[in-house]
Amino acid sequence: MPKMVFVSADGRERKEVEAPNGLTVLEIAHRNKVDIEGACEGSLACSTCHVVVDPAFYELLTAASEEEEDMLDLAFGLTHTSRLGCQIVMSDDLDGLVVQLPAATRNMQVDK
Repeated sequence: MPKMVFVSADGRERKEVEAPNGLTVLEIAHRNKVDIEGACEGSLACSTCHVVVDPAFYELLTAASEEEEDMLDLAFGLTHTSRLGCQIVMSDDLDGLVVQLPAATRNMQVDK
């Protein structure tokens, strides 16, 4: 089974977890008690599941949709490898994926 690593916002803690294929990074975080909010439950209406993807894995991800890009614009601490955890779906290609949690999140949920 693929694995992934969550890195704390300050970079001091790393948590390696099993990452079943087909689950999103948000779902995996919640299953493993990683502190990611996901206020809209993956409906692309907030940016509270914002993560910073390790550059070694960023190019392996499918391109962000326009809706995801719009929500990322609301994220605190946006970087060039920022993505929403609800939009990253685990696969064997992403085995070893490393994501860092941002220092803060903004819950500016958008009604759709």
